Amino acid sequence: MPRRLALLLALAALVGCKVKESAAPTKTIGVSLLTREQDFYRQLEGGLRDEAAKKGYRLIITTGDFDLAKQQSAIDNFLVQGVDAIIVCPTDTKGIAPAIEKANAANIPVFTADIAAQGAKVVSHVASDNVAGGRLAGEYVAKAIGGKGDIGIISQPELQSVIDRESGFRETIAKYPDIHIVAAINGAGVRDRALRAADDMFQAHPKLAAVFAINDETALGALSSAQTHGLKDLVIVGYDATPEALKAIVQGTQLKADVAQQPAEIGRRTIDAIAAHFAGQPPPAVVAVPVRIVDADSARAMATAPTT
Repeated sequence: MPRRLALLLALAALVGCKVKESAAPTKTIGVSLLTREQDFYRQLEGGLRDEAAKKGYRLIITTGDFDLAKQQSAIDNFLVQGVDAIIVCPTDTKGIAPAIEKANAANIPVFTADIAAQGAKVVSHVASDNVAGGRLAGEYVAKAIGGKGDIGIISQPELQSVIDRESGFRETIAKYPDIHIVAAINGAGVRDRALRAADDMFQAHPKLAAVFAINDETALGALSSAQTHGLKDLVIVGYDATPEALKAIVQGTQLKADVAQQPAEIGRRTIDAIAAHFAGQPPPAVVAVPVRIVDADSARAMATAPTT
């Protein structure tokens, strides 16, 4: 091999090594999602991954699967691995506090996404403006039922995000003296439990005018129950605007509207908050991501909008 060619190849190899070295992750972040079974969290994960890749961060992503003990164990593992920061979507707003306190003691900053934690130090919480979302749902329900009637809530009171949604909803409904919340049942945020909760609610209150469901898995469970019970005039409002829920809204089912979140944006802004912290610039304690109401017309527009 000519000497000049050999030198060029050696130089190329050296440059390649330097590029690889510069592309190595600068920080490692442990992530514990609530679940991967819901479209919302898959989108949130996508936002985390996209923004982390831009900033050169490595993510270790696990899922709590609605199991507090499993999520606590994941955080313990992050501490053993010596991650630079932790993101948690808590399975239990209060129950996760001891695990976060362990991270606090190890001087590892903790950030929460979508669901807040209580009782431990968190650098920044990034989530939808859930109180505002609850208000939007309340206004839609009030108008849809003509400002009067008995209504129910299928909730999940273990989670702060749900507490905030329900708070905003109740605040708005309180403005309408002829609307009465006659039932609030825990549907655990999953479809099968929500279906059973709706069955109980409809049996006890067969003349309900509307139901506020705190996420779309809950809304779709309530929809199945409403169809089984033949409640054709019932108004259901959900939360998340997942593709399956939007399809049900467009088809003219009892699921009439949804509060749309921006899960990928929540993921991106969580990574931005971590980057600010790493740079010595304290991020806001709470980052509220806007939400909006989606009815049949806007759902159709979303379905036909060109993708980029």
